[in-house]
Amino acid sequence: KGKFGHEFMEFEFLPNGVLKYANNSSYKSKENEMIRKQVQCSPAVIEELKRIITESEVTREDDNQWPEPDRVGEQNLEVKIGNEHISFTCAKIASMLDVQDSKDPDGLRIFYYLVQDLKCFVFSLISLHFKIKPIP
Repeated sequence: KGKFGHEFMEFEFLPNGVLKYANNSSYKSKENEMIRKQVQCSPAVIEELKRIITESEVTREDDNQWPEPDRVGEQNLEVKIGNEHISFTCAKIASMLDVQDSKDPDGLRIFYYLVQDLKCFVFSLISLHFKIKPIP
């Protein structure tokens, strides 16, 4: 729970290519409105996801020096690719200033940018899949 209640956004890519997305927030002032979406992704999309994660080299990082979760909130990332399984937890990062002021700015920067990239990737997939007007 953060200072705005239990708001969260999560997504999961399953081995069968299914993307599950959930967002629980005070969306447009409605309390605890849960938005859930599910999309079937092609093998090419899953390979691109793996490439993004692998090239970020986030699996080499360690969250021991990152800011601990606090009342503002927390961020979690769990990655399972092949035999690699790693998870990270830190305080919610509001801006690059939070990253620069941390004890491990290089590692936290990699995490921060990867999370931003993954969110953009997921939002693009969701919006393309549920587009009302087809793209000409």
